[in-house]
Amino acid sequence: MDERLLNPISTRELERRWTAVRKTMAERKIDALVMQNNNDWLGGYVRWFTEMIFTPAFTSVAYTDEYQAELVADELKRRGYRTIGWVASGVMPHKFVARIERELAGKVKFVDATEFVDRVKAIKSEEEKDFIRKAARMQDEVFTRVLKRIEPGMTDNDVTALAQYEGRLLGSEQGLFLGSSAPLGQASRFIDRHLQARRLKPAEHFTLLIENNGPGGFYTEIARTIVLGKASNELIDGFESMREAQAHTLRLLKPGASCAEIAESHDEYMRGRALPPELRLYCHGQGYDLVERPLVRCDETMTIEEHMNLAVHPGYETPSIFAVICDNYLIESDGPGACLHKTPKQVFEV
Repeated sequence: MDERLLNPISTRELERRWTAVRKTMAERKIDALVMQNNNDWLGGYVRWFTEMIFTPAFTSVAYTDEYQAELVADELKRRGYRTIGWVASGVMPHKFVARIERELAGKVKFVDATEFVDRVKAIKSEEEKDFIRKAARMQDEVFTRVLKRIEPGMTDNDVTALAQYEGRLLGSEQGLFLGSSAPLGQASRFIDRHLQARRLKPAEHFTLLIENNGPGGFYTEIARTIVLGKASNELIDGFESMREAQAHTLRLLKPGASCAEIAESHDEYMRGRALPPELRLYCHGQGYDLVERPLVRCDETMTIEEHMNLAVHPGYETPSIFAVICDNYLIESDGPGACLHKTPKQVFEV
């Protein structure tokens, strides 16, 4: 099977992850962790550990709801575990959790292990950081290829499908490709594929988000705006304001910093320039998950730490403009390192 594997993670890296988690498990007297995945973009827990028990079950087929739970419960009973740690049980199908807890009621103690797993998972190893850098380089190349081929007459879907195709050629496995076209003076938003039928016309613009994983399965994301002609002053000014907002957040992303305080500072920065405060998630961790902790917003308890991978994408929307920028950074001992994406921070005119 080895010849069929694309970009496998080394055994040494897997052992590093297991050792780090088992240390805390031993401290908390947790015998086993249980996690489950049925989502490609937000299923990073299972992939991070790589150990799987599976059976043909489908969330769209109700009578298979407990098939996976039966296997897991049998394995836990066979091994005689006494304390079981759930990892992100909130994303698991209800019947998966309910069946396991019913099968083992009175025999084991269930605890939530998500918090400590999240922190270990958020701190990237050198091998993981190498894959993350490759993902950013891949997205730079995807954007360059799209820039060379985008032209009037293409539908929004043609543009995002091209980005997806080029990404797959460069080693990507999956991801999101959001964007839309609009005349200058109208907002060109992030829109999903089922709303991407519009055709791009001369002198219009297209905002593109490339949010796919790279070789090895690690995510980064990049967003830029492309104009088929000359950009308006409003569009350029809006982009520059978000480039400056991104720089403001980057100055705050230092080890030990509070995510909630950074989010508050960003909103104050926006209000001080007569721009709306952030309503989305504008800065967050990434790894095997497209979105993982820490989240830079008011409810995050995790602090910024060295070796985290963060996407920073401030933006705002009015009826006449959608201004956004997106890039990834690895946190170093004194703050963010160099931008992982090398695509110039500008509005592109073609």
